[in-house]
Amino acid sequence: MSFVEIDVFGVYVAPIVPMMLAAVLVTLAFRWVAVSVGLFRWVWHPALFEFSVFLIVLAAMVLTVGILKLNL
Repeated sequence: MSFVEIDVFGVYVAPIVPMMLAAVLVTLAFRWVAVSVGLFRWVWHPALFEFSVFLIVLAAMVLTVGILKLNL
């Protein structure tokens, strides 16, 4: 996997930053669904669960982007 920096108005940003922002949005959407369904009633530590979901989503995004860049 090779990631390159992203040029944002002359400032180089690490490629993990946009992936982290996307992972936060996906996690917030998951949290909204989980609260409306009532999933957090069954979770022992909701903050730890939410952080774990964020890490899983972020890792999946990093692996997906890495694999797609290798196959292009």
